Amino acid sequence: MDLTRLTERIWIFPYEEWRDRPTLGYIRGNNWSLAVDAGHSSGHTEAFYKALERQGLPLPSLTVLTHWHWDHTFGMHAIHGLSLANARTDDHIRSCREWITREGREAFLSQDFKIRNEYADERPVIVTSSDMVYTGEMLLEAGDCPVKIFQAESPHTDDSTLIFIPGEKVLFLGDSAYGAFPTWESDPELCRKLIDTIMPLDADICIPSHHDPLTKSEAVRNLQEAL
Repeated sequence: MDLTRLTERIWIFPYEEWRDRPTLGYIRGNNWSLAVDAGHSSGHTEAFYKALERQGLPLPSLTVLTHWHWDHTFGMHAIHGLSLANARTDDHIRSCREWITREGREAFLSQDFKIRNEYADERPVIVTSSDMVYTGEMLLEAGDCPVKIFQAESPHTDDSTLIFIPGEKVLFLGDSAYGAFPTWESDPELCRKLIDTIMPLDADICIPSHHDPLTKSEAVRNLQEAL
């Protein structure tokens, strides 16, 4: 699988349904680059990095996590550079690691067949916490490429981080616009709050983690339909 270039500075490594691998993002600044999400496992992360190398792009100096779920974070032990998550995401990851340590690898694999696909052939399940945490919002400057990361209320989890690149008019949504696992039901009030968060942003492209990129109007319409 190869990267898809969306703008001058942004690429994505597309999602894969069979192993529930989410879209991974790549943002290239003049001074350094960052990734959006760490991947489902070391295999996912390594495939992403090979795609970057084929394009002659440097490996990310920083990986920003959109939320705690395993398909976005369990590749974190294999990333290049440092990782950054909001404090709530980091707490969830630590709790998940404790649960797997207590209940065992098989309990984790039993949650979904796509997890079992990702961890076939006895691939180890390795859970690490983030190198750095933030609360609220941060503005990162990668070199003529400001990147705003901020917490947002969403129907998917209570720890969503959105990543907005204003110069490129791109917004990474992570899984924020989806319903809650495992029922996938969406709380109407949280959908409204996420709509209110997205609407003021000057974004041409919105990137959900398990679907193709959308326009902002399409992303908002999907949330309105979930109401």
